[in-house]
Amino acid sequence: MTMIFGIPLQAFLGQLLVGLINGSFYAILSLGLAIIFGLLRVINFAHGAQYMFGAFLALLLLKHWQVSYWVAILAVPVIVAAFGAIVERTMLRRLYDLDHLYGLLFTFGLALVIEGTFRYLYGSAGQPYAPPQLLTGSFNLGFMFLPVYRGWVVVISLVACIGTWLLIEKTKLGSYLRAATENPVIVQSFGINVPLLLTLVYGLGAGLAAFAGVLAAPIYQVSPSMGSNLIIIVFAVVVVGGMGSIMGAIVTGYMLGIAEGLTKVFYPEASNIVIFIIMAIVLLTRPAGLFGRDA
Repeated sequence: MTMIFGIPLQAFLGQLLVGLINGSFYAILSLGLAIIFGLLRVINFAHGAQYMFGAFLALLLLKHWQVSYWVAILAVPVIVAAFGAIVERTMLRRLYDLDHLYGLLFTFGLALVIEGTFRYLYGSAGQPYAPPQLLTGSFNLGFMFLPVYRGWVVVISLVACIGTWLLIEKTKLGSYLRAATENPVIVQSFGINVPLLLTLVYGLGAGLAAFAGVLAAPIYQVSPSMGSNLIIIVFAVVVVGGMGSIMGAIVTGYMLGIAEGLTKVFYPEASNIVIFIIMAIVLLTRPAGLFGRDA
C-alpha cells in the first residue's frame, strides 16, 4: 500500500477532497462577508442566518410548492438578496456613520431574530433535503467514490467565486462600487446613485450566503442552528485572508478547508481548532491578513 508521511495514500487523498468540499462553503460564505465589509465597512454577523435562511427557503419551496432544486438555486439567492436589500434600506443604512460596533450589534441581533423565528416555527431538529436526480450517484476516482453532488458543489462554488471577483474587480459596475465606498460625494456628483449601489452590495452578500445555503441543504441537515455553527469559522477565514480582501476570502477559504481536512488525517484531535490556530499565527505575523491592504 502506498504511503505518504506514514499515512495511506487513499486516506490522504480522501481527506484532501473532503477539505476541498468544506473549503468551497468557506470560500463562498467568506466572499460574501468580505464584500460587505470591504465595500460597506459593516461586520455582517447575520451572514450565517442568511445562509440558513437560504437552505430553509429551498426546503420549504420543495415541500409546499414542489419547486425543484434547479429553480431554487436561482430563485432563493434573489429572494434573500431582496430581503437583505430591504434590511439595508430601512435599518442598516442608519448606522454607516456610527462606530462599527453598532453595525455588529445590529446584525448580531438580526441573526438571533431570524434563527429564533425558524426555531420557533420548525423546531431545532434537522430536516433532510434530497439532491436532484441528475446529481445522484458517484464517481470512482480510484482511491474513493466521490458523490456526484459533492463534485458539483466544488465546481459551481469555484465558478461563483471567480464570477463574483470578476464582477467586483473587472467591470464598470464594480469600479463604481469601489469608488462609491472610497469617496461617495465625488461619485454622486457624477450622477451615480450611491445609496442604490450600497443596497446592491449588501443584497449581493446576502444572496451569496443564500446560494451557499441551497448548495449545503442536500449535504447537511437543514436546521436553524446550521448558520451559527459555521459563522465563527467563516469569520476566521475572512480574518486570515484579510478583512475586505475579496481574492483573500476565496483563496483562504479553500486553503483552510484543505488544511482542516488534512489535519483530520495527521492529527484528528486538532481538526476542530486548526483554523483558529492558523488565524492566531497570521494575526501575530501579518495583522492585516495574508491579502490585507495594509499587509
